[in-house]
Amino acid sequence: MDFEKTVAALSSLNNQQLNHFDNEIIPFPSVTELKEIVDICRSLLFPGYFGNSIVDQTSLHYHTGVGVELLYKKLSRQIMAGLGFTIEFESISPLLDAAHRRAKDFIESLPMLRDLLSTDVTAHYRNDPAAHNEGEVILCYPGMRAISSYRIAHRLVELDVPLIPRMISELAHSETGIDIHPGARIGQSFAIDHGTGVVIGATAIIGNNVTIYQGVTLGAKNFPQEEDGSLVKGIERHPILGNNVIVYANATILGRVQIGDNTVIGGNIWLTHDVPANTKLFYKKHED
Repeated sequence: MDFEKTVAALSSLNNQQLNHFDNEIIPFPSVTELKEIVDICRSLLFPGYFGNSIVDQTSLHYHTGVGVELLYKKLSRQIMAGLGFTIEFESISPLLDAAHRRAKDFIESLPMLRDLLSTDVTAHYRNDPAAHNEGEVILCYPGMRAISSYRIAHRLVELDVPLIPRMISELAHSETGIDIHPGARIGQSFAIDHGTGVVIGATAIIGNNVTIYQGVTLGAKNFPQEEDGSLVKGIERHPILGNNVIVYANATILGRVQIGDNTVIGGNIWLTHDVPANTKLFYKKHED
């Protein structure tokens, strides 16, 4: 068979936004490498649960040192790839220096991330009567897996790493069915029960000690447009949840609304307005 016309059409430079040409100096970001980076981070944040399972008190320091060195090498390379993919550059040296600096800063943040994730593990365990112990939460709960990937990705966002955080969050999305944009800001002791179908938008802010259930959406109500019809970028368009908030299954909260502290949002509610603190809001069926 002769596919010359098809090959020629696919090889043309039309629709150039669909093409990416390899750069001989800067590698393309690697999904495989990013999966390995997340796995290494989990082995450092939860030693013995992930990575080398034969870890005891005498070998922990050694395994941690090996993991940190490997993470620095792999993460530096992927940060450089993300920088090279998104910005113009004339030489590799500035990108390499920036990548090494960001990788170092990220690794130095790992103890802080570990402390934060500890509060998330405890929140999942306390909020779920089906959980037998905190180890089960770490190993089995998709909410905990998604949150750990989010914490990693969000820290990279804070360090001005482009592209890579979003790739990490989408890996977790594919794995768990939980979609947390890495730009969202989430406090400590965060729990996602069951988790399937949860969506948390890029500009959402979530306080401390918040629990949400499966199918919850923290999304945008409307999308302002530019004169050419494209959507305006960078505006704050997602909800703000205060401290000690519970949002039950399949609730949809849209727009830059504020949900006050100590508030409970019932299941299957469609909400586009502010809710004051200490409120319990539930769906009521209208009677004929």
